[in-house]
Amino acid sequence: MSSDRDDPGSTLLRDGERTKMIAAAADHLAKFFDILGIDYRADHNTRETPIRVARMFVEELLRGKFNPPPDLTDFDNVESFDELIVMGPIDVRSTCAHHLMPIFGDAYIGVLPSTSGRIIGLSKYDRVVDYFSGRFQIQEELVQHIGQYIMARTLPRGVAVRISAVHTCKTQRGVRASYRSRMVTTSYFGALSNDERRRDEFLRECSLLERAPAYG
Repeated sequence: MSSDRDDPGSTLLRDGERTKMIAAAADHLAKFFDILGIDYRADHNTRETPIRVARMFVEELLRGKFNPPPDLTDFDNVESFDELIVMGPIDVRSTCAHHLMPIFGDAYIGVLPSTSGRIIGLSKYDRVVDYFSGRFQIQEELVQHIGQYIMARTLPRGVAVRISAVHTCKTQRGVRASYRSRMVTTSYFGALSNDERRRDEFLRECSLLERAPAYG
């Protein structure tokens, strides 16, 4: 295994390591099922579940841990655009580090581009959110990781990241809260850290995007 220098939180798998990891995880999951009294050997419903779950964790739920960050296609800021760009909602699908339960919701990203810099392709923000969502984590850190990465890779004047999400560790267990119950976290970077006017503008745009009708 090796760490990606652009993202210290990732652990890239070398050839063959992914297959070995899935097999080892499936073996431990099988032992876990034995402890719980789940007969995955005879029950047709759970017969292949250990290997399916192991593959799901390594290849899907932890997709942002074992793969490199997405390539960011960028373009010249030809017109020296320097106003706030806000995009969203961007789907968030992650996993809570405390109970390994799904987190799902929406992300909104605001960017103050540099007039002398470059602008990345719109779809790349979705890829960045998906990449950092593919880990065991807490939402408070997810907004930080997304914003820090965009700042480091694209060098804008400022970035804002806001996530509104449902935590099934709260809805499916414990208090069993309503799915209307959400957690909202927001982080600001660069010039947006102390510009109240721009921050208010970002939050207003987030509210408008949240209420916008869905198409497609």
